[in-house]
Amino acid sequence: MTVASGMVIANNYYNQPLLVKIADTFQVSESSAGMVAMLAQVGYAIGLLLILPLGDMLRRKRLILTDFVLIILSLLLAAFSPNIYTLMAASLLIGASCVVPQLFVPLAAHLAKPEERGKAVGTVMSGLLVGILFSRTLSGFIGEYLGWRAVYLMAAGLMVLLWVAIYFLLPEVHPSFSGSYKRLMKSLVDLFRQEPKLRLAAARGAFSFACFGGFWTTLVFLLEGPPFFKGSDVAGAFGLVGAGGAIMASVMGRLSDRYDTHYIQLATLAMILLSYVVFGFFGYSMVGLVVGVVLLDLGLQGSHISNQAIIFSLYPEARNRLNTVYMFTYFLGGATGTLLATHAWQLWGWNGVVLVGLVFSALALGVHLLFSRKKRQAA
Repeated sequence: MTVASGMVIANNYYNQPLLVKIADTFQVSESSAGMVAMLAQVGYAIGLLLILPLGDMLRRKRLILTDFVLIILSLLLAAFSPNIYTLMAASLLIGASCVVPQLFVPLAAHLAKPEERGKAVGTVMSGLLVGILFSRTLSGFIGEYLGWRAVYLMAAGLMVLLWVAIYFLLPEVHPSFSGSYKRLMKSLVDLFRQEPKLRLAAARGAFSFACFGGFWTTLVFLLEGPPFFKGSDVAGAFGLVGAGGAIMASVMGRLSDRYDTHYIQLATLAMILLSYVVFGFFGYSMVGLVVGVVLLDLGLQGSHISNQAIIFSLYPEARNRLNTVYMFTYFLGGATGTLLATHAWQLWGWNGVVLVGLVFSALALGVHLLFSRKKRQAA
């Protein structure tokens, strides 16, 4: 599950170091190319909303294998896109179909002992996060020397191999929900309305991931200009810098099992805010970018793992739906951050991107302090 999560989620992030090359190929602006990355996030949110709840209703393995066919077709459409609009549509479809890792995460929580739930979630999430970060490194280097279309062709080939592996190795898991799809979807609204912990985790996650998406989408634009003048390979290499955050995911999972999540959230959200302070003052130096990336990734992954450990403790029989509500808002936040940061770059350059990140990180920390305090006082 850990390996498959990383390989599948990577498809959603291959585009980010390639945006300049995509803009050059189709002779469009950088903000238009940025829509490719934004639509991948929107597509992921749509897939989370419409596909992920089916994990509580249908056989898990059959659902995953069917979804893989959609992933492969979407990647091939991207590889052979004749214009930017086709690529945008393919990016939306890639995002919508690449929700398989979010079927694995609730399964890991289901299989784990209650006192080890955070550790299990963190282990699978570490694979997912390594996939996100190394996807940029891989696509950056391949895109620099073979072109951006080769990245999507490579990804489609990897998905065929992974489909075969899952077919033979993944055990079947039977559903826990016996109602209709309409009733299944209605239960998402009920869960959101009834659970303040879920609402708070979703808000924290959305604001935090907006910071993450905004930075990684615009980084390639920053690096291509003065004083760096670097290509997509260097932008992709920054994924290696952020890998520490992914590797720390399992550690953060263990901490979530042992310590008060209020203080874990306080520390990790403060790291995200601090990362944008670093980007603001030292964003035009490699050292400053590296330090900021480490803080951003550690903060985001720590907060994310803690959020999921909280929501998976609520209703064991509805973990896929709880994850749907959380991840849907999470990736809507990422898409919003990507969109606003891309337009801020067009208008005000790097300072605009930093401003967007500071606003969203301050919102994440403010929401946590306000509503977490009310919840603790009520308790």
